[in-house]
Amino acid sequence: MTTDPKDPAEPARKRMVRAPTRGDAAGRSLGARLKTADQKSMSSQLWLNRQINDPYVKAAKTMGYRSRAAFKLAEIDDRFHLIRPGCRVIDLGCAPGGWVQVALERGAGTVVGVDLLITEPLPPAVLIEGDFTADDMIGQLLSALGGAPDIVLSDMAPNTMGHRETDHLRIVGLVELAAAFAIEALPRGGAFVTKAFQGGETAALLKLLKANFTDVKHFKPKSSRTGSSELYLVALGRK
Repeated sequence: MTTDPKDPAEPARKRMVRAPTRGDAAGRSLGARLKTADQKSMSSQLWLNRQINDPYVKAAKTMGYRSRAAFKLAEIDDRFHLIRPGCRVIDLGCAPGGWVQVALERGAGTVVGVDLLITEPLPPAVLIEGDFTADDMIGQLLSALGGAPDIVLSDMAPNTMGHRETDHLRIVGLVELAAAFAIEALPRGGAFVTKAFQGGETAALLKLLKANFTDVKHFKPKSSRTGSSELYLVALGRK
């Protein structure tokens, strides 16, 4: 499963949806020009302009974080105090490593991440290139971690297809897989954090989390992009 490296709005991971166009009198589509490099150039310019003017992008570069998403975990931890000295953390969909950096700097004793993408080393964290849904992955992660995790983190988001219903199902499906992983891997008292989207989670997912955790919260970091529908589900106290 391909995962988004910590921000669903990143253009390298986003599929563009083209507006419908009408044909001309000769039956040739006037929209053909929209598929040229000019459109891609405009899209790139819009993304670049957003990046240049994004204070969290600037701050990430200044502070040495690999992505602006690092500030999202920092805000979540400031609010819920999840990361404690010496705790063990699993990061699902860890590339490019912003959340791993925050977990380490806040005192996590052991951090193990997994992603389909290669994540450049962040010692002493163990970063695995692989699919977290693989049958043997829980065993690999727990072995690398040296025991059960205190926290399971997931900032994953699927590639969007441009079709609302399909994208909704892909989002919910990915969150449900991360939740199932966390429920299986976490011991009593453990915590789970996952990216979700407003209106994206289902009643069944919330019921599952509430059945397995003592408290489930929604949280919207200030560092989420303006206009983004993303939010985070924070499940505390694995039963």
